[in-house]
Amino acid sequence: MKELWIMVVFATVSFPQEDLITSSAIPTTIDIKNPTTDDPITLNTTGLPTTGYPTSIPITSTSLPTTSNTTSITTTPPLVCINGGELQSGVCICPDEWTGETCSEGYFCNSTSKDGFSFPRTVVGWSAYSEESCDEKTTSAGLPVALAECSNNTGSPQFDAPNRLECELTLNDILGNISSSSSHLRKLAFSTQILTSQPKRLSADNITTAAQIANTLLQSANITEDITVAAVTTISQLLNASEESTQERDAVQNLTETLDMFSLDQNNNVSSVVRPNVAVLSVQVPSDTVGIQFTALTGRSGNFVANRINVNTNTSELIADKGGSTDVQIVIKFPPVLHSKNTNHSIGFVLYQNDRFFRSKAFRASPGTSRRVISANLGQVSGLHVEMLFKPTAVPNTSLYDFACVSWNYTLKDWSTFGCSKVNHSEDGLQCFCNHTTNFAVLMSFRRDFKYADELNWITILGCSMSIIGLSLTITFQIATRKSRKTNPTVLLVSVCVCLLIFTLLFMLGVNNPHKQLGKPKIQEDNILPPSDTHTERDRGPCTAVAVLLQYFLLGTFTWNTLYATHVFLMIRNSLATSPSHFTAYTVAIGWGLPAVVVALTLGISYRVDDPLRYRQEEFCWLAALDPKGNFDFKLPMFWGFLVPVAFMLIFNTVVLICFTVTTAKTNPHLTSTRHTSMKKKFLSSFSLAVVLGLSWILGYLLLITQNQTMYTILNISFCVLTTTQGLQIFILFTARTAIVKKKMSSTLKSISNVGIPLHTRKFSLWRGEHSDNVESYTQQDTDLSFSPCSTDI
Repeated sequence: MKELWIMVVFATVSFPQEDLITSSAIPTTIDIKNPTTDDPITLNTTGLPTTGYPTSIPITSTSLPTTSNTTSITTTPPLVCINGGELQSGVCICPDEWTGETCSEGYFCNSTSKDGFSFPRTVVGWSAYSEESCDEKTTSAGLPVALAECSNNTGSPQFDAPNRLECELTLNDILGNISSSSSHLRKLAFSTQILTSQPKRLSADNITTAAQIANTLLQSANITEDITVAAVTTISQLLNASEESTQERDAVQNLTETLDMFSLDQNNNVSSVVRPNVAVLSVQVPSDTVGIQFTALTGRSGNFVANRINVNTNTSELIADKGGSTDVQIVIKFPPVLHSKNTNHSIGFVLYQNDRFFRSKAFRASPGTSRRVISANLGQVSGLHVEMLFKPTAVPNTSLYDFACVSWNYTLKDWSTFGCSKVNHSEDGLQCFCNHTTNFAVLMSFRRDFKYADELNWITILGCSMSIIGLSLTITFQIATRKSRKTNPTVLLVSVCVCLLIFTLLFMLGVNNPHKQLGKPKIQEDNILPPSDTHTERDRGPCTAVAVLLQYFLLGTFTWNTLYATHVFLMIRNSLATSPSHFTAYTVAIGWGLPAVVVALTLGISYRVDDPLRYRQEEFCWLAALDPKGNFDFKLPMFWGFLVPVAFMLIFNTVVLICFTVTTAKTNPHLTSTRHTSMKKKFLSSFSLAVVLGLSWILGYLLLITQNQTMYTILNISFCVLTTTQGLQIFILFTARTAIVKKKMSSTLKSISNVGIPLHTRKFSLWRGEHSDNVESYTQQDTDLSFSPCSTDI
């Protein structure tokens, strides 16, 4: 739990004599005269909190003469953020629709109907799309019919006149018309904006075509402010598209170059355009300025809003951002040679919300992650000093491991560290320096953070230790007593115990990866491009080998559990006293072969030597399950390589348990075993079968879907206890309770008693009239399934 420490500075005035004034007599202002200078001192107590203060205040004074000089002590109450604002480091972080110190000023156009179209509430400077959509019979079915801009030109936010879409128009039609004629550019620009208003619906060809249209619009000699706004809005929407293609890569590269040059051109009569994903600013700075600073502040949604984009045309320093409210800062310091020319300079800035237009081959990014990109363009000027500050991206359950300051190389079509270096790093930002202007970014690599409950860790260690002992004794007992029992040792139960024992041993000794790289940052001084935003070290072998063995033997445990359930089902259904012919051969082939097939498929699909984390986790030598954000990923092998096959086995085992319970609960008058079997034995029989079938793992599936925190904690503890002690439960139910063990224990106790230690035993029965027989011959289920039709060694 993070604690906020508030430091209060007290001013102390010392006088020769101390008088005591109670709190009830303290006025709002206390005038005290300094006996040395004969000047009064005023103590303003208004606003001071009374909680935690003494009921009286000692003041030292011999006389209270009057003078003119006063000193005032005041306190500033903390800000109270409203309208959904959040107080962070003494600053209100407002939603996009609100602004002001306490988020009290509206920054939006209210929902309204205009010219027959209904528009929702929209942030100033953004576009609103009509609730009315194109008819289903048109090519643009489902898309808005019109759009309107929310502007603040009159001092009161309101929507401009709507622009309508012809619903039969397509992006290819627009591209053909816009390349052949410069007329109707405004209508074509707004039509393109509406056709790209739902980015998730765009195909790769649509994205390429829209990028070409926007590129043509920005290069047009007849461009106006409305056309610029529509083109930049289209670019902002394309940054949210999901499809990608090689053809699109070239189109967006040309578009970013055009946008850079457009931001530098002051002849376009547009100083700034800010959209949710793109901000474009053109600035004229005087010749005598020392530098220029561009800042973008955060909001609740992370979108760009015009009132959070600022430019200072006469500064050469990055502003201190102790509150961490700045996403991006860039400062360009001008060389002395520019001052001597005595001319104004044009500078263009373009800020991208993500790096979708700057896909790298050298840097492999995790799905769902993005990096902000800022472009600064000053033309062909050398000797520049460019400093940047990027706020570290907050990735859940991770810590920043390293970063690199990079610029986009249009020749290589990739990120490069040439001309850039690291300056400083802290929680407030990552600082970079470059000697040129272009598109800049910070590529960050992260490492996963894992948090565990110590209680569950101790439960796991204790439970697994007891299970190892129990499974070892059960296997030894099965083999050692094979001659004294009526049948041969149980192949199914021994196989279950062997797989579970090996899995438990591997889990205890090898599940922790000794070569893990987590948590502690390792910021290198050299500005080296990281290969990925996650750990991509080549596989060293041992951890992956342990993960493979763990997957194999745990799948083997469930496979043998299912074969055990299959045998019980066949015995119930056919009322057979012996196993079907060749059943043992089939079970051995399936029990050891099926897990090998699943493991081989999992490795072949997901494992790569240079990227082992597609198959296993970083800290634990177990199957990969979570995406970079810490959410469960159904594409990773934990789901389809383990959870899916085990789920089918558990469903079948549950059905068999229900059939077995129903069958054993019935009393058959023709079978002596059922007539003399108590409900206690029937319950223990079903419970024993549930244990050996591993049905406690059902709780693990419930953990995946549980939302309630209390229920999650209960299920988590129950799952941990039941699964880690499964081997101990098997030992108690299938070994310790057998007649042979009881007889051996009785003989041992008698021998000890004969030595001279008096032993007194007394037998109590909780059920009157309970029938009991002394059985010296032992079968596998003599204490659990002796009354069942499948009463035989399995």
